[in-house]
Amino acid sequence: MGHLLTDLTIATFNAGKLIEYRTMLAGIRLNVRALSDFPDVADVEETADTFAGNAILKAVGYARATGSVTLADDSGLEVAALDGRPGVLSARYGGENTSFAEKMSLLLNEIAKTGSSDRRARFVCVAAIADESGKILHTARGECTGMIAAEPRGKHGFGYDPLFVPDGFEMTFGELPDEIKHQISHRAAAFAQIIPYLRDNTAV
Repeated sequence: MGHLLTDLTIATFNAGKLIEYRTMLAGIRLNVRALSDFPDVADVEETADTFAGNAILKAVGYARATGSVTLADDSGLEVAALDGRPGVLSARYGGENTSFAEKMSLLLNEIAKTGSSDRRARFVCVAAIADESGKILHTARGECTGMIAAEPRGKHGFGYDPLFVPDGFEMTFGELPDEIKHQISHRAAAFAQIIPYLRDNTAV
């Protein structure tokens, strides 16, 4: 990289995800920006078939487009009874314009159709940091294992959170307080590896 970090662009338009990022980065002296601060930046297509591939695509693409060091992630839900689906297609499951309420209903219906009693699932997050030229500086992978609830519960979080019960808890991510989720989530697990890198490379 050649210099210490002072600014970091978070490659997301998702308000819920941005709040999680800002919370986890609160202890580091960085000027954190979002893609909304760059209104002319076009979407980077997630065409890879792995979380790592998509995270790298987004980190490189948005870093070059914004001219700033950029942190991107790709994350999703893998359900055992569905052979790991929806996986990298989690955000597009059921179609681009399908609401998450509809996606969760579709997911439950698909699990029911399998006839399986296996409710195991995991959230996966791969994060990548790229410098202004698009060079990948650091990557990390985090997971959170748990079960799929019988029905959505809770209003916290976003995405599939109301359906996911993390191991060791009886409440879904949608019911758990944000401060608990931010400690145990797949994104938190990835960030536990990202934070030391950022701290070591941030101007104090």
